[in-house]
Amino acid sequence: MASTLRDAAAPGRAEHTRPGVSLTDFLLLLMALIWGVNFSVVKYGTTLVDPLAYNGVRIALAALALVGIVYATRGTWPSRRDVLVALGLGSIGNGLYQIFFVEGVARTRAGDAALVIAATPALIALLSHAIGQERIKRRGAAGIALSMAGMALVVIGGTHASQGDATLFGDLLVLGGTVCWAVFAVAFHPLSRRLSGIPLSALTMVGGAIPMLAVATPAIVRTPWRAMPALGWAAIFYSGIGALVIAYLFWYRGVRVLGTTRTAMYSNLQPVFALAFAWLTLGEIPTPWQAVGAASIMTGLVLTRT
Repeated sequence: MASTLRDAAAPGRAEHTRPGVSLTDFLLLLMALIWGVNFSVVKYGTTLVDPLAYNGVRIALAALALVGIVYATRGTWPSRRDVLVALGLGSIGNGLYQIFFVEGVARTRAGDAALVIAATPALIALLSHAIGQERIKRRGAAGIALSMAGMALVVIGGTHASQGDATLFGDLLVLGGTVCWAVFAVAFHPLSRRLSGIPLSALTMVGGAIPMLAVATPAIVRTPWRAMPALGWAAIFYSGIGALVIAYLFWYRGVRVLGTTRTAMYSNLQPVFALAFAWLTLGEIPTPWQAVGAASIMTGLVLTRT
């Protein structure tokens, strides 16, 4: 783990990997698994405590852990201006996004949420094209159209699911979070090319924790934490340290070693893991329309990323 942290903190270092499956490939596969399982973990955790309380505690835990890692690895903080920019971006990408995400997952099925979020690359591509950051070619445009159509099928299909906890409002909340993350990712890109990974990740997480705690503190105070079962604390720890710290560090290593495109292909596996885990643990069986929507989203992702 120590070498992984040092690698993530040094985005400018070049590294040559052997052909075939490498340690980085394995870590990115593990990242996708962690994020995929997290949908069901969040769904379970928010049945035990208020979604805002759950989210506030896990994001505060992640922020403290990342700041601690920066000091433990003797990382260098950026300039004051960059700190303020990172905090502002974090309030969108790790603040507003997480509020929409957890509140949405609490009101819909874990598999639905994973499939809606799977359309994020399409939204990012549209925003990047709109501001002139990237150009969309014909294949990419077709991929975006398929992803958007698939997302619509997932949302509409979820309202006819056999389980009663799938709602249109929940899917729309997750969609709102997806838009927040797309805005954050596009604005974050120029900053990530200049600054070191772990300090930047810590700052954006702190930036998200500030508005989150401002909103969630009343719910945190009201929550009877002493009555929380051990599995509930395990869920918070998994969502905070696993999904927001460990998986993020694997992501930064992947971007540095393999590049953004290949790393993004691994993150696109998370809906597959999310659907499988939700089916096994929560009994969430996709509807026929959602199956068609999932196929459309995944096909669109392949076209967009190739």
